[in-house]
Amino acid sequence: MSFPEEVIRKLQTAERIVVLTGAGISAESGVPTFRDAQSGLWANYDPEELATPQAFRRNPRMVWEWYMMRREIIKKVKPNPGHFALAGIEKRVTRFLLVTQNIDNLHRLAGSENVIEIHGNIQRTKCFDEDVVIDTWDTTDDVPPRCPRCGGMLRPDVVWFGEMLPSGAFEKSAEAVRNCDVFFSIGTSSLVYPAAALPYEALNNRILSIEINAEATPLTVHVDHHFRGPAGEILPQLVAAAWRA
Repeated sequence: MSFPEEVIRKLQTAERIVVLTGAGISAESGVPTFRDAQSGLWANYDPEELATPQAFRRNPRMVWEWYMMRREIIKKVKPNPGHFALAGIEKRVTRFLLVTQNIDNLHRLAGSENVIEIHGNIQRTKCFDEDVVIDTWDTTDDVPPRCPRCGGMLRPDVVWFGEMLPSGAFEKSAEAVRNCDVFFSIGTSSLVYPAAALPYEALNNRILSIEINAEATPLTVHVDHHFRGPAGEILPQLVAAAWRA
């Protein structure tokens, strides 16, 4: 693929780059999208009815077991070339921030360091009552297991429907976008807010904006450049074109 000279020159001189990623880049690694995870015993359940605090209070065992199933699926997948390309970009610029809607931890496994997981991380566990991350707990017959601090139920450290994002996550992300040189939107539908507002922070500040997606989105007509296709193919080519050395 050939890239516009404007994009190559801007990447070569950029000091600050911000990237927003969504489910598309993870799907290329084999991570089922939120709704695609519904199969087998879970086929008749609406994921939006499982991913809420209310569902957890009604049936904590069922919600815990659904997330354990998803954890096992995600444990078997690996980062793809798109993930590794983003980790490579981070090493080439002075300031880099990767904001991801994904909860699968693949960006960190690929080597990305400055990451904001605005929807949490499915591999972490926290106390439902105290809202603090718990690393270890006693093995018992309780499902879900109990918090060693207070005895409350444990839950995955992800953002459920109706919950707030992690404190300061969006504000820090938006501030970084407003002050960057290049902004990427990669593999996201641009429909889920508040994350979908971040590209418009870049557009409103006239920052070079690049979208990489397998399909057109509501953002496509607004960005400076749209590259249609898999991030795992496009990003390595873009890195090679911009940083040949």
